[in-house]
Amino acid sequence: MLTLGTIVMGAADVRRAAEFWSRALGYVPRDGEVDEDWTVLVPADGAGGPGIALGLSVSPVQERPRVHVDLYAADAAEQAAEVERLVALGARRVDWDSYPPDPDFVVLADPDGNRFCVIDTEHG
Repeated sequence: MLTLGTIVMGAADVRRAAEFWSRALGYVPRDGEVDEDWTVLVPADGAGGPGIALGLSVSPVQERPRVHVDLYAADAAEQAAEVERLVALGARRVDWDSYPPDPDFVVLADPDGNRFCVIDTEHG
């Protein structure tokens, strides 16, 4: 059976992206250090879960990416707190024109512009 190993994202600045995602998720470089053109981040506590691979990229960020990362929050209060924490780390809010009337997600972009969502998993 296959398991999800890594989620791969392009970055114009791999070190900056690694700093953001390490602080956002509590991940560390799998090989102990961040290379300038490629790095894989894994959970610091050694727990299972997918890694985040960051590769140097010169291609533009997609306005509506086909693949993105969802980060789960336990409820609306945690979602709001995590969104604010991530923004303080360098993420930015995305003015998403496709929000449903009562969304369970907030769209953000990392410092390189990669879109991701913070999900309220308790949302009805």
